[in-house]
Amino acid sequence: MTAVTAQRGDPERVNIFIDEEFAFGVAADLALEAGLYAGNELDGAGIAALLARDETRKATSAALRLLAHRARAEGELIRRLRQKGFAEEAIDGAIAKLREWRYLDDADFARRWVESRQQHRPRGTRLLGQELRQKGVDAETIDEAIAAADLDEDGDALRLARQKAPTYARLPPEVQRRRLSSFLARRGYSFDLVRRAVEEALGEDS
Repeated sequence: MTAVTAQRGDPERVNIFIDEEFAFGVAADLALEAGLYAGNELDGAGIAALLARDETRKATSAALRLLAHRARAEGELIRRLRQKGFAEEAIDGAIAKLREWRYLDDADFARRWVESRQQHRPRGTRLLGQELRQKGVDAETIDEAIAAADLDEDGDALRLARQKAPTYARLPPEVQRRRLSSFLARRGYSFDLVRRAVEEALGEDS
């Protein structure tokens, strides 16, 4: 190794030169830990281990930036890191570190997701489960979060039906029924729930 120089654009990283030619860049603190100084010798295994640690460090930083925007489930975070091109080993290391720091908790994420949805845009358990699966949350955690929320699907579906029914008031009865049913189905309510809510909401208006 012939030189170790600070990177111009990032003072927290250094460039490593071997035989007077640029070899690779690495986090400055990792270089210090590894004892990288001009004149030291580096073998292939040592370089590979150092680059793997550096890749994990970069994956962790990328994950923290993603989490700074909003909370994310572990599966979603892994998917985003893969999209950014990080190796599986680096992703595994980053996820382990985030768990250690308590930045990742799928159970808490799922509970908060369900609570937020029900407060702002109520929906049925089917759609809630679908959304959480898309976020990478496992089935057991989803079931526990939904059960803990103690949802009143009948009440929510009826309330939504009552709110939406007036917008279809000028339409023929059968069209009203079809459109209101489709609206509730898109919100994730079951066939039976939709049928009961539509019958009650439209029956009140007749």
